[in-house]
Amino acid sequence: MTARFGPLARSRRRRFNVLPRRDQLTIGAILAVPVLLDLLLIWGPAAVSAVLSFTNWRGVGPLMAENWVGLKNYETLLNGYPLFWSALWHNLVWLLFFVLVATPLGVLLAVLLDRRLRGARVYQGIFYLPVVLSLAVVGFIWELQYAPGEGFIDASLGLTGQSNTVDWLGNPDINLFAVLIAATWRHAGYVMILYLAGLRSVDPDLREAAALDGASERQAFFRVVLPVLRPINVIVVTITAIEALRAFDIAYVINQGTNGLELLSTLVTNNSLGEANLVGFGSAIAVVLLVGSLVPIVAYLARALREERA
Repeated sequence: MTARFGPLARSRRRRFNVLPRRDQLTIGAILAVPVLLDLLLIWGPAAVSAVLSFTNWRGVGPLMAENWVGLKNYETLLNGYPLFWSALWHNLVWLLFFVLVATPLGVLLAVLLDRRLRGARVYQGIFYLPVVLSLAVVGFIWELQYAPGEGFIDASLGLTGQSNTVDWLGNPDINLFAVLIAATWRHAGYVMILYLAGLRSVDPDLREAAALDGASERQAFFRVVLPVLRPINVIVVTITAIEALRAFDIAYVINQGTNGLELLSTLVTNNSLGEANLVGFGSAIAVVLLVGSLVPIVAYLARALREERA
């Protein structure tokens, strides 16, 4: 083993040592700055939230020893806070909707635009435009579309001016799916642009070889093209999971994440910054959200890396 890999390792070390000292320092600084910012702005606050989740601190005054309550916040969260389970279910529905509807829609748009249709760049710009907008702006736009009796949706259904209009965002039985359609409008464009870039980098010879072997376009895409896009698949799966589990802006803009739009992220805000001002309890919800986000993403990435090495 040493004889096999020793010369290769020494060769790599020699190539790195060839770099001037200034270049090595520059590379080190370029890598160190984003790492430090990541630790300071993301993992630092996450660690603080984890510590606060074991307290009953309300965000006012010093954090004292008597504020320490151990696992009480987590026990209350799991056993005495019914909104937690409804919020968790809504996040899971959000994730399933993105996986089964929004992401496949983005892939479909990418495949259609990859055919070099006339005006493809115009369509690409139209579909990608929602990605440029924040989810808060998307929420405002779709509030107008869903306005009872006046919005585009009711006008399309011929309900304008009638008394039997549908309260799309006020009815807790349907408002979650109404918001998911709005979120899909944005997410599909994001997925589209990622897969479109990947499709245009695929070697055309692969498709020609599949066609010569008698494969249909559908078979060639799923059996030849899609496996080649594995790096894009990893990125899209990760982004989809993150977007679904951290969903906040659009639900909070519409009704502060209440009346059927409870999500884990809105519970964090409503408990930490709302009238309750329960920073410790809100931090416990934030920790659950963080762990719930990391577990599936890390598991998928680990599996993808194992398959790639195999």
